[in-house]
Formats: sequence, structure tokens, C-alpha cells
Amino acid sequence: MDAADERPLIERRAVLRDGFYETQARTMIERVPPVAGIAQQWAVSPYRGCAHACRGCGARSGHRRLGLDAGRDFDTRIVVKPNAVARLRADLARWGGEELAVGVSGDCYQEAEATYRLMPGVIGALAEAGVPFTVYTKAALVLRDAALLAEAGARVAVSIAFVDERIRRAVEPGAPTAQARLELVSALAEAGVECRVLMAPVLPLLSDAADQLGATVRRIAGAGARAVEPVVLRLPAGTRAWYLEWLGAAHPHLVARYEELYDRAGLPSPDYERRITGQIAQLCQVYGMAFGPGEARVREPRVAQLSLV
Repeated sequence: MDAADERPLIERRAVLRDGFYETQARTMIERVPPVAGIAQQWAVSPYRGCAHACRGCGARSGHRRLGLDAGRDFDTRIVVKPNAVARLRADLARWGGEELAVGVSGDCYQEAEATYRLMPGVIGALAEAGVPFTVYTKAALVLRDAALLAEAGARVAVSIAFVDERIRRAVEPGAPTAQARLELVSALAEAGVECRVLMAPVLPLLSDAADQLGATVRRIAGAGARAVEPVVLRLPAGTRAWYLEWLGAAHPHLVARYEELYDRAGLPSPDYERRITGQIAQLCQVYGMAFGPGEARVREPRVAQLSLV
């Protein structure tokens, strides 16, 4: 009898090429976990895992289903869906038109995109189907597709949670600096792309002081963003263990407070969340920016034209 294959599931199903795990997607439109905190309920993600290595990323638990860990493996073992565009076109043929998020399971413009170039096809498929979508990213590579995004009427949400570089180096070690992302917001606006900032994740007791929030919103406004959508840190399964391990090493005196602040689902105290988002809403008003996710967009039903012959 052959010995059981004890390799992780992804290693048994994927092709390892140039350090990336290639796997064929069965579907591209997936439900967004409610704990994610973003407006859209459905998402398209050409990549799973993310080299930005953000400790508070809520998508980490997805790697567990692949037989990998939600910590270092999520940061270094990136899963690629080479058939993403073809599979997405098939899914969109049956899609009702509700707005989609792009890049939830891993930044869709991370380093892997420079190799695989899946996003131009994803944008094209969504544009042809007339489905509204918001791209979530931290990476300047999105500028490569600025013309396509502007033509498609897409929104881009650039994640900028804080402008303190010391915090960024500690909790987002693989991500671009806040200054680079602010410059990205300006460049996207100049290119005619509707750009907003996902102020996420606001870190309790680390980046939530009034002066920190004020400095972040002020610089976001100066970069030309049209709106700010804040999300307080979520700690779902997978993310919680990885984040608290780091917190225990870097700020051990805060661990007990986090345990009090978060429920079993990984959501912060509603009172705390209302206080923080309320402060950010007031700051947005001061600096003349819209606050929150904005109006939901849905594709208008397409009515077949009658033949005139």
C-alpha cells in the first residue's frame, strides 16, 4: 500500500512555479466574510495570500483551508489562479449585477501581479459585463491599469490606516510606506480614477489616539482622496492568533485589554468602534471629504433591443 501523502492540500493540487502555487479556480466570485468590514458582500480575488505581510489582515484564515498556516505561510506562499479571467467571465454570465470587491483574499496588485498580469483581463471582464467594482490595494502597480480602471468607471480604495512609519514597519512590514500610498492616491486622482481611502485597520491603543487620527485624515485629504471609509481592526480566527502573538512580544501590557475589547467572532466592542468612527467622521467633515462606503452600486438590467427590421 502506498504511503499517505501528508503534504498540505495546496501542494497536492497546485503546480509550484517560480515560487507561486498555481491552481485552477472553480469559481471566482466568492462571498466576503461579514467580519471583513467592507461594504461589498461578494469579491473577486486572483491571488490568495499577500506579500505585504500585514499582521492584522482578515484574510489569513483562508490559508488554513489549503493546509497552510495563517501566519508566515500567508505572507510567503502566494496562491495564483491562472484561469481567473476565463472563470470570471463564466461566473459573470450568471451574475445579477451587484457590486464586487476585487482583491480581498490578497492584494490584487502585489508582486505576483507583475508576473501573471491577471488584472487587465479581470477589469476587462467586469467592464464588459457592466458590473460595478471596487479594487482594494496598497500597491503602486495599480497605476499600470489606471486608464482601464477609469474607462470602466471603477473605484479604487487605497488602504492607509495610519501615517506613523514606525507602526507601519511593525505591522505592515512588506507594504509600501504611507507616504508612497498617499502619492498613489494623488496619482490615481490625476489619472481620472475615482479614488477613496480605506482607513483600515485602525489599531486599538496603537493608532487610535486623537492626534494620530487627525494627522492621518489631514494627509489623506491633502492627497486628494474623495472619501474615507474606516474599519477598526478585526481579529477573526487565524488573524487573531498571529496578531496577538506579535502584540504579546511587542506590547505585552496591551494583550489583556485586547482580550476585553474583542468578542469571540473577532469584532471590537461596538461602543469603541462607534467612538473611533465618529471621530473620523468629524475629521472628514472638517477636511471636506465624504465618509463611509458610499452608495451601493448595482448594474442596471440590460434590456434586449428590438429589431427594427
